[in-house]
Amino acid sequence: MPEKYKRIIKIIVIVCVLVLLFDIGYLIYITYFKKTEKTYFDSINMVEITNEGYIAVGSNNNNEKSYEKAKITQYDQDKNKVWEKLYNKGYNGSFFAVKKDEDEYIAVGSYESKKQENEEGTRSAIIVKYSNEGEIIGEKRFQVLGNSKFTNVYVENDGYVVVGQSIYENMTLGLSEDGGAFIIKYDKELNEVWRSNYGGSKSGIYNDVIRVGDYYYTVGKDATRVGIISKYTLDGQRVVTTNYEYTDTLGFTSLVALNDNIYTVGSKKVTEDKNDYDTDALLVKYDLDCNYQNETTYKGKCMERFNKAIIDSNNDIVIAGQIGVYNKKKSTKDVNVFSYDGIFAKYDDNLKELELENYGNEMDDYFTDIKQDNDKYLISGYSTYDSNSYLSKFITYSKSGKLIGDN
Repeated sequence: MPEKYKRIIKIIVIVCVLVLLFDIGYLIYITYFKKTEKTYFDSINMVEITNEGYIAVGSNNNNEKSYEKAKITQYDQDKNKVWEKLYNKGYNGSFFAVKKDEDEYIAVGSYESKKQENEEGTRSAIIVKYSNEGEIIGEKRFQVLGNSKFTNVYVENDGYVVVGQSIYENMTLGLSEDGGAFIIKYDKELNEVWRSNYGGSKSGIYNDVIRVGDYYYTVGKDATRVGIISKYTLDGQRVVTTNYEYTDTLGFTSLVALNDNIYTVGSKKVTEDKNDYDTDALLVKYDLDCNYQNETTYKGKCMERFNKAIIDSNNDIVIAGQIGVYNKKKSTKDVNVFSYDGIFAKYDDNLKELELENYGNEMDDYFTDIKQDNDKYLISGYSTYDSNSYLSKFITYSKSGKLIGDN
């Protein structure tokens, strides 16, 4: 072989070796030395107004291993933190609801109680009783089919009525009649008094519960897009369940009672549209026997839903909701990406729209709860401030539905 070609081959070999060494070095760098930029989040799922200020629950991942930890936070009347406690057991977890019971707080949610649940991505439901200073004074774990959570709680004089679900994890097959949506009564010491379940063991869930007279009313979903409203006696006997087709995959998420009617909120699937994400915010009216009466929807550009409803001092239905706008630039054939804004809405008891305002001060804004705070409305939730930061916040509206401030 001529010397000229030997030199060329030698140069090619050297270049290939250098490229290989560079690739190996880069892999070692990103594996062992490069700091991965993690996403930080801190969210509020529900807030209660107290004499001292506000009590809120949610979750954050402000820990060394970046686990999602359920949290309960006390704020003063200026919304400054007085104390914050993490439910620092197990692995990932979150609180979805909190209620005040005299000088104690009752928080409910879910968490990965053991390594197996962490590895399988399933959770156990949890109810925790806290003192006024944020110390745990009682707790109870609940598990039936493998993936469980408590979503809301109603405080009675003799105990607590909680709702939620216990279903099979995604890849598990089975036809158990013991799972689905749950309503459970605990006494003040968190001993179970009674329980009742309803719906599919892979999708059933109750998201909210209220008491009207001698009955409890719950809302949630059964099948993937079938919203449900149920009526129970005070000892847990189901009287009736009414289906609504078609909601989004969350079903009905909140309900209130007004003038011998039940009002529930969620999102309605736009069935004529081929896109599963095209939904309208939904408010439905039922009588006290869960018979459908009427409904109204709010149609935006893409994906709208009403998350939480209250009855204010004027007997109007006031709602915190959500708008999701499809982002064509960031979406791919495998992943749909949305930009989110909040909704503040108000309706009368005949479903006439009185106010409807959109809120979009940050990259993304999520409204999770709403309360009347004297002559104002307090909304809680969280916002995206950059691609790696989700922070909890409070938003205040006037009684006329105008934005006052956020912090």
